[in-house]
Amino acid sequence: MNSTFFASIAATGFAVAFLHAALPTHWLPFVLVGRAQKWSTGRTLGVTLLAGLGHVALTIALGLALVLAGLALQPALGGLFHLIVGALMVAVGGYYVFRGRHNHTLPDAGRRTYASDRAAIVALVTLLTLSPCEAFLPYYLAGMEHGWQAFVLLSGVLMAATAAGMLIFTSLSLAGFKRLGLHWVERYEETILGGALILVGLAVAFLKT
Repeated sequence: MNSTFFASIAATGFAVAFLHAALPTHWLPFVLVGRAQKWSTGRTLGVTLLAGLGHVALTIALGLALVLAGLALQPALGGLFHLIVGALMVAVGGYYVFRGRHNHTLPDAGRRTYASDRAAIVALVTLLTLSPCEAFLPYYLAGMEHGWQAFVLLSGVLMAATAAGMLIFTSLSLAGFKRLGLHWVERYEETILGGALILVGLAVAFLKT
């Protein structure tokens, strides 16, 4: 893979992570809890960012484990490795497309009231931290042949896209935008993510240079 192709992987990964962060489950609970706890806009956004960092940290940790496993297997697989990675991405993408739409109901943490701000913050951060962006994980394998620099760059892409998505939609909702017209994201998220994974998987498998 050349640097131009890696840039396309990073760009697609940014779009996937941003779309994932646009889901109401990634920002609406913070808006509702913030209002219930009478938080300022700054504090609500701060808690949102803190939870987003936990979300990203777990995803990066899982991506690291995946890359280490890939590095262990690569010598034995040789030239077949990129084909296997591409096939894996296509398979994961196909699963997303097949599963289609799943239920993005508002998490319990967004409906509850809390006796203290600390309890609210812990609940929100835990909720999102334990829900990694699994759709981004195959991108770590796709960029693995570029070494650890690619891993760091992809982690930066994930962090930037997630933070941007969560903070933007939280801010807009706090400003009074009604549901932001994001029903289509809830409905078609998995189909879009699956399609992106399939396209990148095919490119990884057959466009390696």
